[in-house]
Amino acid sequence: MTTITTPAPPVRMRRAAVWALGALAAATGTLESVVTPTLPLLQRELSMSRAEGALLSVAMLITGALVAPVAGSLGDRHGGKRVMVRLMAVVCAGGLVSALAPGLPVLLLGQVLQGAMVGAMPLSFILVRKYLPAGESQVAIGVVSGLFVGGGMLGTLIAGPVAEGLSRHWLFAIPTSVVAAATLCVRRLMPDDAPAGSDARIDWPGLVLLSGILLTLMLGLSMAPEVGARPLALGALALLLAALVTGWVRVERRSPAPMVDLSLVARPGIWSAYVITFAVCVGTAVSMYLVPQLFDVSADGYGFGASSTDIGRYLLPGTVAAAVSGPLGGVAARRFGASAVVAAGIAVMSATLVALAFVHGEVWHLVVGKALIALASGVCVTAMVVRTATSVGHGDTGTATSLVLVTRVIGFAAGAQISGAFLTAGTGPGADVPAESAFVTGFLVAGVVTALSLFVVRTLSKGDKE
Repeated sequence: MTTITTPAPPVRMRRAAVWALGALAAATGTLESVVTPTLPLLQRELSMSRAEGALLSVAMLITGALVAPVAGSLGDRHGGKRVMVRLMAVVCAGGLVSALAPGLPVLLLGQVLQGAMVGAMPLSFILVRKYLPAGESQVAIGVVSGLFVGGGMLGTLIAGPVAEGLSRHWLFAIPTSVVAAATLCVRRLMPDDAPAGSDARIDWPGLVLLSGILLTLMLGLSMAPEVGARPLALGALALLLAALVTGWVRVERRSPAPMVDLSLVARPGIWSAYVITFAVCVGTAVSMYLVPQLFDVSADGYGFGASSTDIGRYLLPGTVAAAVSGPLGGVAARRFGASAVVAAGIAVMSATLVALAFVHGEVWHLVVGKALIALASGVCVTAMVVRTATSVGHGDTGTATSLVLVTRVIGFAAGAQISGAFLTAGTGPGADVPAESAFVTGFLVAGVVTALSLFVVRTLSKGDKE
């Protein structure tokens, strides 16, 4: 007698598991965002220069740029859940170090460890694509992305009151405890995903070379505020970067299991998404860095003398706009197409940045401008993430989306460091406040860089057709 075995139904992710991923995204978004509105306060308490403040604002992003591609690749091969839980343990350790930091060096160490949180997003996308149908996975990606931005909104709102009412240490302790709790929920509610392709060896040479590329790039960006003082060092870093990139490309082409499939990156619809994401994030980062600094400048000059609480309140509309931009970008992309939505977002963002260069004499000018930039940027980046996640095979989800996030990180780091360079160059000998022209130059350069990405949108359209 023949026994017929009925195959087990596919495992589906429960709604509670999706919301657990969303809660983790919100908690990490909160932890990521508390530095920006309190940066002037941290600069005063820790006696930091503006260049050191710019470095602190991107320290977390430096680790994120290193961790995201590794996390995405390991998640594709060994299971998103197990990699995510281990990654969040590093984030919690970093949050604890930041909370207990007595000074800038230890705080920088904590921020570096916290940067591992960037790897959580591609791992979330791996899980939702594995356990949900295509339509539902797009919604889930939008939910997770939106809650991450919503967490950033909450962090922006509470950062000033917490830092001024309690202390800077609680800025990191409170969201870190929530990250730990959300991680436990994910571990309990998320299905255990079996490793896919776990027999593949890790591309250690490619990993080492990519890490060297990103570290060299970030080191060069961190030296941007002092470009005039150390041109030879920057030139040497540029040559080292070129050598590392050349070596990495050769290694990845010859590897039987490359960490990054270069043929995937070479697709017009993929590489154009990375270029657009970089340019948009440069413009966004410039506004994120310059606007709080402009609010902080004394009201006796051209600034407003705002406190950290005031700065957080002024930035709140922009964070709300960023939170709304996620679902708005997804809906608009489905209705009008990703290319049209991205082109409209770039146009709005570029025009706003240029306008801020000449019109920033009132608080509401900056509040409205920052909100428009956040909305346009969020629409563009969300469209790029969702489009990239759903245009590749399941086995490439983590790698492809992690590279979008790495590009985002590099764009933010570049924008912040360029802004710091402009303010440093605009501060005369013996002066504490940069000239107003430094802010004008920063906004104009950001507007031009963002506008140039419009030339790549046509390539993105070709990728959509393919």
